[in-house]
Amino acid sequence: MVLNAIKYVRGKLEVLDQLRLPHDEIYVDITGPEDAWHAIRSMQVRGAPMIALVAVLSLAVWGDGYIKSKVGQENLGHQTIAPDFIAHSLRYLVTSRPTAVNLADAAMKLENLVFAALEHPGATGLSVIEAYIQGAEQMLVDDVRDNERIGRHGADWVLKNTAGQKVSMLTHCNTGSLATAGYGTALGVIRSLHAQNALHHVYYTETRPYNQGSRLTGYELIHDTIPATLITDSMAAALLQLKGRSENIAAVVVGADRVAANGDTANKIGTYALAVLARHHQIKFLVAAPRTTIDLGTASGLDITIEERSPSEVTTIKGPRILRSSDGRFEVESEKTEEISIAAQHTQAWNPAFDVTPAALIDGIVTELGVVEKNQHGEFCLDTIFNAQDFTEPIKIKNETEGKPIVPNGLFENSWLE
Repeated sequence: MVLNAIKYVRGKLEVLDQLRLPHDEIYVDITGPEDAWHAIRSMQVRGAPMIALVAVLSLAVWGDGYIKSKVGQENLGHQTIAPDFIAHSLRYLVTSRPTAVNLADAAMKLENLVFAALEHPGATGLSVIEAYIQGAEQMLVDDVRDNERIGRHGADWVLKNTAGQKVSMLTHCNTGSLATAGYGTALGVIRSLHAQNALHHVYYTETRPYNQGSRLTGYELIHDTIPATLITDSMAAALLQLKGRSENIAAVVVGADRVAANGDTANKIGTYALAVLARHHQIKFLVAAPRTTIDLGTASGLDITIEERSPSEVTTIKGPRILRSSDGRFEVESEKTEEISIAAQHTQAWNPAFDVTPAALIDGIVTELGVVEKNQHGEFCLDTIFNAQDFTEPIKIKNETEGKPIVPNGLFENSWLE
């Protein structure tokens, strides 16, 4: 059974506190936008798809409570109160993490939906809020479906580009059920390989300084009984040099927080280094992400804002105490979490949360529609997938669609608004 990091029924949202993992599974209530903003900012919730879902569903929870409240009952006939509050709240939520594009994309779509609902004859505050809630709930459903498709397409591509034997994979950060509504993006590719009995082994980096790999990816892989080994970030080069052939390491697969129009990809710090290593060792480098992560409004990686976090995340580390026995074994005292210094006092540290991998180092971008490869000019033409139907072969399309309108992914087509 895949881990469930988000629990939602109409009017109630709970998220797994990822700061307590891997030692404690504790769910926290998200009662509205302010709770969501702080959960995202503090990284109780993380992963670009998950950030977007928690944000928009927090506002759905607020909407359900507002409909049922006395104040809401008195104001639901007023058309503008609900849409104005929703629009303001969505823009506030987008400020929680600036690099990941999924949240901004979801907020834009839902804000457009709300004001479209307002234009319908007889629209009321109730009808507008109901339209918003249904839209946010549909995003949750679509995320699980899209992740399963990403996993299948990515696994098929890896096997097609290898010699037909079991493969090993290297991944970075956490891109599984803890970063999405379920299954995962890059980790979804690994899960799909495992389900097909085509996976030999997974290597995953600890992902300093927040250790999403050692804390979260390891937790998921152990939960799913997928054969895996943890390495430090600085061991990746040695791994590919010493074990690349013997372990049949076929590819590095990572997620993304934002993919620019040219294919440059912002992802967790350390991703760029892995792409350089993959190219040197002649193994494939894949980015796995839904179309909502692709930002056609950002021309290249030079235009992506990189979040910088507190230096203390680099100079200190948090974790539970351990009780070590004389034979070297230890038990974790999960109720006694401590923060310790790992650097000299007054150390200055630089802590960018993300880096940008140039498109030139990326072999394919796995989406819910399939794997996009470069055309004969060595370019990704990502605008084409917003007009495409599901495909099984990689897309290799010339720039023949320049000047044509880009159609959104149809999330709200055939909806209650029509």
